[in-house]
Amino acid sequence: MANNTFTLSNGLRIIHTFSPTDVAYCGLCIDAGTRDEEPQESGMAHFIEHLLFKGTTHRKSWHILNRLETVGGDLNAYTNKEETVVYAAFLKENFERALDLICDIVFNSTFPQQEIDKEVDVIIDEIQSYEDSPSELIFDEFENMIFSGHPLGRNILGNPNRLKEYTSEDAKRFVQRYYWPSNMVFFVRGNIPFEKVIRLCEKHTNGIVLPQGWKRQERIKPAPYHAKEQRIHRDTHQAHVMLGCRSFDALQGKRTGLYLLNNILGGPGMNSRLNVSLREKKGLVYNVESNLTNYTDTGTFCIYLGCDIDDVNQCIDLCHKELQKVLDSSFTDAQLNAAKKQIKGQIGVACDNFESNILDMAKAYLHYNKVEELHETFQRIDNLTPQGLQEIALELFNRENLSLLTYE
Repeated sequence: MANNTFTLSNGLRIIHTFSPTDVAYCGLCIDAGTRDEEPQESGMAHFIEHLLFKGTTHRKSWHILNRLETVGGDLNAYTNKEETVVYAAFLKENFERALDLICDIVFNSTFPQQEIDKEVDVIIDEIQSYEDSPSELIFDEFENMIFSGHPLGRNILGNPNRLKEYTSEDAKRFVQRYYWPSNMVFFVRGNIPFEKVIRLCEKHTNGIVLPQGWKRQERIKPAPYHAKEQRIHRDTHQAHVMLGCRSFDALQGKRTGLYLLNNILGGPGMNSRLNVSLREKKGLVYNVESNLTNYTDTGTFCIYLGCDIDDVNQCIDLCHKELQKVLDSSFTDAQLNAAKKQIKGQIGVACDNFESNILDMAKAYLHYNKVEELHETFQRIDNLTPQGLQEIALELFNRENLSLLTYE
């Protein structure tokens, strides 16, 4: 189904898609994440996300928490390297209630110091919980290794000691740099007329005037990549392994081929090559997977696995063996057609998750001002050739290009 788009006079872009259900979703996707922090602002983007719920010029924190809860709705937010997203799920008749609340906390938050002092302890608990989960922590440490010295390598949660020093003025300075309508996308999915969406967005963002001369701070592209290896001793029951490299940004044409290769190697299917090799045949792991992350100017490809400490080197060798198979010989037409059929089915099923789907759409529209239709995605997949996939493999999968991080 086609999406509706509109841009308000204040620069806020709106994307809307119809859904026949009684449940709707809406939110603001803000073009500000961890990579947009200054060196002295470690964790600030995520810090702001927490504080948005702590009071505005119109509401105290208790009123914010109750505004949607009392009608059975759900208000949520998350931060990553390039975006902060505030969104809600609700019954369609409560659309204006949700829109009003989201606009209020994004544009009118006051960041009271007494709330900051309390919330810092909450975030530090979150950091400690995260550090107790090496299977999650290793992903951030791997990005820190391959983006060493660049903001993309920063931990999203920040540094506990620095968080304790933040004030209301620190939070306001970050918001003043990035929290403007022209640096955001409002997204909505539901059985809500598009004309009503536009009218209510105009109503609830009226009067938010962009400062004269405001210009979004340009992001710095990472320096050239060089493979690294790091083995860290950690007192854990099992070893954790990351093997990978930088890859393609979200607009690079080769990303589709890598997306398919990633699915073949370590996607969610139990028939992925890495799962068959390491788990089904050898019984060495409970979980092995490969993942892609696409940023606006770069990306990552990585393989993650957890295994017995004594099996680390064998597991790494088996991963290289599967990558080498792709390097040495191209896929047959039958193999490629089967892989295409599988991934198109997975994409189709994923599109049935309305919340995840609209969040992905919002992110795409924020950065690229367009959202690809499902048939366009399928066409790109259909156009992939065995030769094209092998060229991507030759560019990325050779041993000299792969970085290794282990917790042993």
